[in-house]
Amino acid sequence: MRILITGNMGYVGPVVVSHLRRRFPQSELLGFDTGFFGDCLMTNGPLPETLLNAQYFGDVRELSDDMPTGLDAIVHLAAVSNDPIGNRFADATDAINRAATVRLASRAAAAGVKAFVVASSCSVYGAADDRPKREDDALNPLTAYARSKVSAEEALATIDLGGMTVTCLRFATACGMSDRLRLDLVLNDFVACAVTSGEITVLSDGSPWRPLIDVHDMALAIEWAIVRSADQGARMLRVNVGSDRGNRRVRDLAAEVAALVPGTSVNINTAALSDARSYRVDFSLFQHLAPNFQPRIDIEQSIIALIEGLRAIHFDDSNFRRSRRVMRLPALSALIDTGKITPDLRWS
Repeated sequence: MRILITGNMGYVGPVVVSHLRRRFPQSELLGFDTGFFGDCLMTNGPLPETLLNAQYFGDVRELSDDMPTGLDAIVHLAAVSNDPIGNRFADATDAINRAATVRLASRAAAAGVKAFVVASSCSVYGAADDRPKREDDALNPLTAYARSKVSAEEALATIDLGGMTVTCLRFATACGMSDRLRLDLVLNDFVACAVTSGEITVLSDGSPWRPLIDVHDMALAIEWAIVRSADQGARMLRVNVGSDRGNRRVRDLAAEVAALVPGTSVNINTAALSDARSYRVDFSLFQHLAPNFQPRIDIEQSIIALIEGLRAIHFDDSNFRRSRRVMRLPALSALIDTGKITPDLRWS
């Protein structure tokens, strides 16, 4: 099997590559990435890309016409991947997350690719009532990032798929340890606060709901999406990926982290305006379609892995929220400020 992983040098990519190499040891794994975050490593081990057969560099908006040729599957992770970046670079977010995704999927279908897997997001539900959201519920995206994921899904539903399966995995909020760790994710942020300063600062009032999934369980779901048949859901499938036990209030996540790092205090900004991005998610469709690929890592295990991972590399930067090494917006801002990339997120 020949598999292309776009965006493989981000946070999720190294874990996906490792998982696929382990599950499909004889497969040819190819990476394609801009390299913006290539030096954002948080490991003492070898480069994650050593597990690939080949690494290509480029802009997914300019992927060559022959790239899908001879592939069995494409795992499409390449994206502008959080709300602050999406809000600052709204046009690039749409061009990368929607237009480039649809263009690549169309060419993949024409080239005979069997499976196209898209990393979508539960953020498409935005502000929601207290009822867990199902795939057929109304969407309420509140940010450029979330809107780009909605429009990409809608556009993918209109193209000629031929014999290709398309799986839009609406992932819960990612968490857990990775060789290119991001700390601009809620649980990862809280663990880093606890480890480096002994104080978790919650910037909101702590009331919003978030569903969470460990990045290793994201890789497991991607494996399923690669091998699933069209009769497992539909040829074009949108499915929530996570587990019911992963639905948590932000304040409860902070408390769980504090309990696992003795001596940690929690400071919640009770005066903060309410964060409208609050949603619980129903994962019953994924449970039905993929019973053998359900999340296996609970929140406590993710927290422990993060604690151990950060301590193993002696991470002690209490000002990490400004660090380009672990925060994606500062990383991009530094590249722009030094003239290495343009404001539309292209190499100069």
